[in-house]
Amino acid sequence: MTHALDDITVLDFSHLLQGPFATQLLGDAGAKIIKIERPGKGDLFRTMTFKNRWVGGTESPNFLAWNRNKRSLAIDLKADESRETIYELAKNVDVVLHNFRPGVMERLGYGYDDFSRINPGIIYCSASGYGDSGPYVSRPGQDMLLQGLTGLAAATGRGDGPPVPVGAGFADQIGALNIVYGILTALHWRERTGEGQEIKVDLLSALLQHQNQEMVWVMNFGENFERPNSSIGHPGMDAPFGVYPVKDGWVSIAMSPFARLVEVLGKDNLLKYNDPQTLYDDRDEVWAAIAEETGKWSMKDLLDALLAADIWCGEIKSHLEVMDDPQVRHRGLVQTYEHASAGPVKVIGPAVRMSKTPPSIDKPAPVVGQHTEEILAEFGIAPERIRQLRDRGLIEQADIAERKAKAD
Repeated sequence: MTHALDDITVLDFSHLLQGPFATQLLGDAGAKIIKIERPGKGDLFRTMTFKNRWVGGTESPNFLAWNRNKRSLAIDLKADESRETIYELAKNVDVVLHNFRPGVMERLGYGYDDFSRINPGIIYCSASGYGDSGPYVSRPGQDMLLQGLTGLAAATGRGDGPPVPVGAGFADQIGALNIVYGILTALHWRERTGEGQEIKVDLLSALLQHQNQEMVWVMNFGENFERPNSSIGHPGMDAPFGVYPVKDGWVSIAMSPFARLVEVLGKDNLLKYNDPQTLYDDRDEVWAAIAEETGKWSMKDLLDALLAADIWCGEIKSHLEVMDDPQVRHRGLVQTYEHASAGPVKVIGPAVRMSKTPPSIDKPAPVVGQHTEEILAEFGIAPERIRQLRDRGLIEQADIAERKAKAD
């Protein structure tokens, strides 16, 4: 199968979520992703999971989520001989990516200047929490911390409760999309001019950019949104925009003509609220009045009635329920790949459809050092030198058979 990026090779020094999701997206489009990892431990996400549960008994779901379509090269980055080996690879790669704290890669000899001297056309992307300078430069750039700092958590949840972070790694994933945007833009520029360049992405800038609608309102009117005490779905919205109970769960109702909703519910007395300012000022009261009525319906009956009236609405589903959603099944979004030690792993497949160069899952997430010697040989590193690196403990080649045996 032809892929749009199958002529692009990426040296991926990133770990955890932001960088790995970006390179997974590039890998889905065919880019050759070489994941540089620490011998033995590998990516920090390999040691982290939810509820102490491990896929196949050994593998972190956090790691498996963001590292398909990659090969793993386990090498000690601090040794001079390892650095020389990385430089050999850099002569023939297109992109370098890392998300270490500012200054770390430069101190190790892997900064943009180091790589561009070897390969002037190289595209070098560094991803951080707060940028490479300023008062927060040494702070940890973790997802939830950025949600709090940028106003997202304060704008989420009920007004009579604490700020609520989004229930997913939202900041990291937005950062990843900005990384991909930057890399693809730089690749296009290089195609036109032959010039490589340095890219810098940070979570603070990315998360603020993706709240631009809210920030423009706040900055231009000089006041904050006030969160409602009900389940209104956005601090700047009026009723009925929000989440409502039904007999067997919850439904969401988005921007819809209030009078039409009242008609479906069959409660004309609610029309006393049918004024834009009232629907905002009294939105908690309006929400409670609507919720009292929706709670009398089953989910199916209410959704059928609302959709028939062209009211924007939908089910509230758990992650487990989403797997069996008919539209999710129709789109083939839940896919399975075979992992070297964990066996079959269910994942969410590529989200972008392309007619001529469709993204695909061609490789499972690797184990640490699964492809070390294979990658080095491809880049012309002599067998004797590979043996010397292995004997000195500077590289690691995974023993898949042994790993499978331990999993069994």
